[in-house]
Amino acid sequence: MEIEKQDKDLVVSVGQTEVKLALMENHKLIEYSRESSQGHSYSVGDVFLGRVKKLLPALNAAFVDIGDSKEAFIHYLDLGLYFTSFDAFVKQSNQNVNMNDLYSRIQIGPALGKEGKIDSVLKVGQMIICQIVKEPISTKGSRLTAEISIAGRNIVLLPFAQKVSVSQKIASKEERKRLETLVRSILPKNYGAIIRTASEGKKAAVLVAEAKSLIQKWEGSWARIAKDKSMGLLFTEYSKTTTMLRDLLNDSFTNVYVDDQTVYEETRKYISLISPEQEKIVKLYEGKEPIFDHFEVTRQIKGSFGKVVPMKQGAYLVIETTEALNVIDVNSGIRAKTKDQEENSFEVNKIAAEEIARQLRLRDMGGIVIVDFIDMDSQEHRNELHKYMMDLMAKDRAKHNVLPLTKFGLMQITRQRIRPVTEIETMEQCPMCHGTGKITSSVVIDEQIERKLSHLVIEKGEDDLVLRVGPILGAYLTRGMFNSFLAKWKRKYKCKLKIEESSDFTVLQFEFYNTKEEALD
Repeated sequence: MEIEKQDKDLVVSVGQTEVKLALMENHKLIEYSRESSQGHSYSVGDVFLGRVKKLLPALNAAFVDIGDSKEAFIHYLDLGLYFTSFDAFVKQSNQNVNMNDLYSRIQIGPALGKEGKIDSVLKVGQMIICQIVKEPISTKGSRLTAEISIAGRNIVLLPFAQKVSVSQKIASKEERKRLETLVRSILPKNYGAIIRTASEGKKAAVLVAEAKSLIQKWEGSWARIAKDKSMGLLFTEYSKTTTMLRDLLNDSFTNVYVDDQTVYEETRKYISLISPEQEKIVKLYEGKEPIFDHFEVTRQIKGSFGKVVPMKQGAYLVIETTEALNVIDVNSGIRAKTKDQEENSFEVNKIAAEEIARQLRLRDMGGIVIVDFIDMDSQEHRNELHKYMMDLMAKDRAKHNVLPLTKFGLMQITRQRIRPVTEIETMEQCPMCHGTGKITSSVVIDEQIERKLSHLVIEKGEDDLVLRVGPILGAYLTRGMFNSFLAKWKRKYKCKLKIEESSDFTVLQFEFYNTKEEALD
């Protein structure tokens, strides 16, 4: 049976303080993430020059200060085989040496033994190059590795390494040999690489360009290491937009929509580097309504991140997240499609499994997940549900394990946790009643808006305004072509006034903006 082709669209909304990304599969939201554009957050892949703060011989590990309020943690086994090479490079680097010569003459090895002790390698106050592999979660700091890897779409660059390995998913021996020979020929001394599955069939020029950009990223940090050896960020991974494209971009990717010219240019440039033939999928969104409203992302976010998640035909999930684990309860609600209770339970559980697999990716839930499915007597149905869940989870990039149902009808899922679970508060305090439960009568809402409009036009001198409201209030204010409130106000105050509707606004919420998109009080 031919599998239906699934369209994948990435929608990027660029705001003043953060960039929001939504991955849509057949117009349904399956991944959502936010990246602050102010300051620096500690993210997976970021490389730091850190200072060893405290040794923990009992755990064979150490705490490392990378500038975060929470101390980062590194285990002896995460120092990597050739930590001595990185260590020599940091200790010998200074502004009076040629860093390229220094890097190429450092010997790789000897390899650290697996049974070694942390205090034989690290000392308090020592500066080390380290990379975040797990973001700070709750009270815990970042988890680090000293085995640096710089990931591209087709190649992962490994400083101070000798191996060039090829993804096992590339089956053709000839292609594996071609890629290995090509990459070995373009890597300078003391570099290794992992050739990713995406590189299969790629032209030499694409791989050469990507390898050069990864090497430049690593070598660009040397000046910082040589200059003052102070603790801080050496370089970050690409932005979340390009990171998501790097990990997900394939032939099924249909469009990337961006609402900001600068990010649009950056994204096009990145795709032209890693996959030139797909550069045309990046599109600049220039619509009047917010990009997330146009693609119905806002509505899906509001409906998907609450404690209660509705599903088809009345069934729903209840999701609770705690420090130790996540609990999901499946409820059939009012749904009763058949009189056969067993068959009905099985159908609801299958619908729930689809939504649960989506929710795990959407919220990036990690650790232990316990799912309380509706009880089923048939062992065949239990086994079928377990297999169905594993098939659904196969699309998930995070490492995971799905166990069969217990005799109590519980399914245990473990999912790799490398960053905090995404939480969005879908319940909001009413801006009209401020939590009191009482609001001004809706009959006089037009008077409130007109008072503010009068103040802005007459006293503030504003004559070109945008009134942003919710859809219901918008329909009320524009009802009637010549006798609408909007038409009357424009005639009365002799000003330009446009109404924009936003699904983010509550029923009676309204705000005025000037032409520079600045909110007016």
